[in-house]
Amino acid sequence: MQAITSVILAAFGVYAASWYLGMVEGNFALMLFLATCVTGVYWVAERLYFLPQRQKAADLLEAQDVQRRAELDKLGIIQENVDIVKAKERVLAQPWWLDWTAGLFPVIIVVFLLRSFLFEPFKIPSGSMIPTLHIGDLILVNKFHYGVRLPVINRKITEGNAPARGDVMVFRYPPKPSLDYIKRVVGVPGDEVAYLNKRLTVNGQPVPTNQLPDFFDEDAMRYFKQLEEDVGTKKYHILNDDDRPAFIPGADDFAGRDGCRYSIEGVVCKVPAGHYFMMGDNRDNSLDSRYWGFVPDQNIVGKAFFVWMNFGNIKRIGAFD
Repeated sequence: MQAITSVILAAFGVYAASWYLGMVEGNFALMLFLATCVTGVYWVAERLYFLPQRQKAADLLEAQDVQRRAELDKLGIIQENVDIVKAKERVLAQPWWLDWTAGLFPVIIVVFLLRSFLFEPFKIPSGSMIPTLHIGDLILVNKFHYGVRLPVINRKITEGNAPARGDVMVFRYPPKPSLDYIKRVVGVPGDEVAYLNKRLTVNGQPVPTNQLPDFFDEDAMRYFKQLEEDVGTKKYHILNDDDRPAFIPGADDFAGRDGCRYSIEGVVCKVPAGHYFMMGDNRDNSLDSRYWGFVPDQNIVGKAFFVWMNFGNIKRIGAFD
């Protein structure tokens, strides 16, 4: 078992290192699932076989010690002081290969269940959601709000709530599902979404906006026009860059593009059934549905709702819309 365990742990290590070095496309959910299964098997084997075997050996050691003492007493031989308690502890101790498998199972199973069905942490890597979310924000994503999904295969097993306009949602990037993206829902199935001349319109109704004081981006070291959009149930802030044109350059040939019309003013799209139109709040610095198309329901990961840490600015901690 020691050799088998060494091979298994080495395989996990090689996979993690290859992922870190960019040699393979990593899948953390799959790796955590496999780790849970492997350590779970060892944990069951420990409880049903390995621990009872060590307990038998410890009991045998104690019985032999009692017998030895009795025989020495009969012969009148002075006995050496043998610490049988410490000897039993050494016999009962888990070997390293069980300590690194069965010993880790309780922690791994808790992480797996929390991450798969309740809350998952993410780190914001880019500025596409400024001013709502900043680079370096560590956020929590509610995994059950839109319905509980089975890990790895992402199949929905409960209905939950339907994504609503204005929600900040994490999803698997349609052109490359191994990547997680975060954007705001601006169009739900059946909507006609228009973003023309940097103004959002849904089903022919312009989304109300209010002018706010300009936003200073510390990374870009410049000010941007800041607006508040009101989708009825939510109000949130967006940025516009007056120096950037309204047209969408280099849009992909995505599924459902025949339902979109591109022009120098922007884009108009009809959202297909079971899909969502996503945009970043930093409108002129976001690679979103305008470029790569719609997000299918099966790509949904969860609803983002809380910044739990930003090591560069702890004032960022708190809930957001």
